[in-house]
Amino acid sequence: MSYAENHPSSRNDDATLSLVTRLRTRDPAAGAELNRLYREALLRFCWGYLGRIEEAEDAVQDISYKILSATDIPDAFRPWLYKITRNHCLNLLRQRARHNDGQALPGVSQVYEALTGQLTQLVRKEARSNLAEMVQSLEESQREVLRLRYVENLSRTEIAEVLDLPETVVKSRIFEGLKKLREHASRLEER
Repeated sequence: MSYAENHPSSRNDDATLSLVTRLRTRDPAAGAELNRLYREALLRFCWGYLGRIEEAEDAVQDISYKILSATDIPDAFRPWLYKITRNHCLNLLRQRARHNDGQALPGVSQVYEALTGQLTQLVRKEARSNLAEMVQSLEESQREVLRLRYVENLSRTEIAEVLDLPETVVKSRIFEGLKKLREHASRLEER
């Protein structure tokens, strides 16, 4: 197997470089390529912030429009993409808070449930509940870096760019967050 077959991010990096070139030259097919490469990830990312799939879908559409109309596409496309997506979601959350629509802000990204037997669903529900409890025990800053690292698969350098933080701070937050999750998991096992 080649490196690209073993490392899907390598294939995505090549495709992203092609996308950046197409965006810079205003290639009409760039929108379809952007959608193919990033729609699912951006939808998941937005849903994690917004907690409502409809709002996440609208946000992805708004972000795609921003990208397609951008005049300056940076070489570090992925961090830039996640940064503008994060900022867009945070702006939507601020607007929601100003309008105070009575909906609770999301704590943890929702996970779709496969159709299985009742016992399997019960076990999964308990595991999700335990995981949600562990994740909620973290500070928001730790939850955010862990989500960017392990759900969105961004590197520490990319996360630092997205959050406008030194990489050492990102590394520290990841370390502390994982440490707290391990401590919480060991307390659950002792029950």
